[in-house]
Amino acid sequence: MMYANFCDLVSFQMKRLSVLPQQCLLLMTCLLMALEAVPIDIDKTKVKAEGHVEGEKVENPDTGLYYDEYLRQVIDVLETDKHFREKLQTADIEEIKSGKLSRELDLVSHHVRTRLDELKRQEVARLRMLIKAKMDSVQDTGIDHQALLKQFEHLNHQNPDTFEPKDLDMLIKAATSDLENYDKTRHEEFKKYEMMKEHERREYLKTLDEEKRKKEESKFEEMKKKHGDHPKVHHPGSKDQLKEVWEEADGLDPNEFDPKTFFKLHDVNNDGFLDEQELEALFTKELEKVYDPKNEEDDMVEMEEERLRMREHVMNEVDINKDRLVTLDEFLRATEKKEFLEPDSWETLDQQQLFTEDELKEFENHISQQEDELRKKAEELQKQKEELQRQHDQLQAQKQELQQVVKQMEQKKLQQGSPPAGPGGELKIQPPAEHKAADAAQHPAGGDQPLPPGHVQEAAVRTDPVHP
Repeated sequence: MMYANFCDLVSFQMKRLSVLPQQCLLLMTCLLMALEAVPIDIDKTKVKAEGHVEGEKVENPDTGLYYDEYLRQVIDVLETDKHFREKLQTADIEEIKSGKLSRELDLVSHHVRTRLDELKRQEVARLRMLIKAKMDSVQDTGIDHQALLKQFEHLNHQNPDTFEPKDLDMLIKAATSDLENYDKTRHEEFKKYEMMKEHERREYLKTLDEEKRKKEESKFEEMKKKHGDHPKVHHPGSKDQLKEVWEEADGLDPNEFDPKTFFKLHDVNNDGFLDEQELEALFTKELEKVYDPKNEEDDMVEMEEERLRMREHVMNEVDINKDRLVTLDEFLRATEKKEFLEPDSWETLDQQQLFTEDELKEFENHISQQEDELRKKAEELQKQKEELQRQHDQLQAQKQELQQVVKQMEQKKLQQGSPPAGPGGELKIQPPAEHKAADAAQHPAGGDQPLPPGHVQEAAVRTDPVHP
């Protein structure tokens, strides 16, 4: 409910202006409204819209931003402050863009500021953890510090402890810019996806012999033709397309089609607007004509891209003030245009040239360069591994040699009769006087016991004459 209330306040300002630039707070907040999926598969015979039950938890759509949860939490906390809500009601778009509204943060309650401080500290801690993980993963391949610092563009990282007006201003600008470029970025990513599919297909054909290659090419052309053989797709947002939803999805008489009733019927959350998700749900019947998840030739990634492009087209045609919301007035004006009654034919993705041969060649060259870089890094790592193994083997050999030398020295000591060692490993050497006393006690005169090593026995005096 808080997201819906916040956006209701913002919508009050939008209706006062004829044209709004996309770079504004509205773009950020309106995408955070409480939304529900339109039950297309259920026939509706009544226009009466049920209001939300008080206290009912509404499922909110993901904005796709990497700081989505932080953005939601900040908005939730700001909505609890009465002063900030009142200022928002009277603020115009220029005050929001210039950052004047952000300065009102100094006047909110202490409890709100304390909670915002806590949210910011948690977000900084989260980003630091992610950046550390990123640095650890690329420490051998170099670190792009500028790319890592971009992770902090939605808050003031130089002050990680308190949430200041600058933080709110940065959050607004980052969110509006990121959301504004979302469709453009998605188009580029989808083109890369399609080029990669074609690149892999061609690389696979190179591994086949001529006969198998012809069969594979024939199968590919057959699947392509089968995918393109589908019923006519109505122009998104045209009378024929909306009447088809009115009849088949809503279960109403096509002869009684009424744009105002249609709008109220598909304003699911009853907030007075058709947002992007509610519009996208209107194209399900058209997409079912082209895509079936059970068919091998139908790509579900392409189906979702088709849905998003239909939504983009309708928004560009109907959304006059470019706030990513369609009001009842904008919707009714669109139904009065010639394009609504006599639209041009709609080209599905399979009928469009998504990339040229030159673009595919450039893409393949880029892939080849990346593969070469990875191959070089792999070779360097292999050399480092071999060098480390060589050093390890060398150290092992030296260790074995030292162990052998120590063993030989110990054996040599035993063979030479080394003096016994004491408890601490020291040699026991007795003074000469003690040696004599010990010898006299152990070997009395006239005994037959052997003398200790190094003792020289005096020759006995001969008394008999010596003969020459």
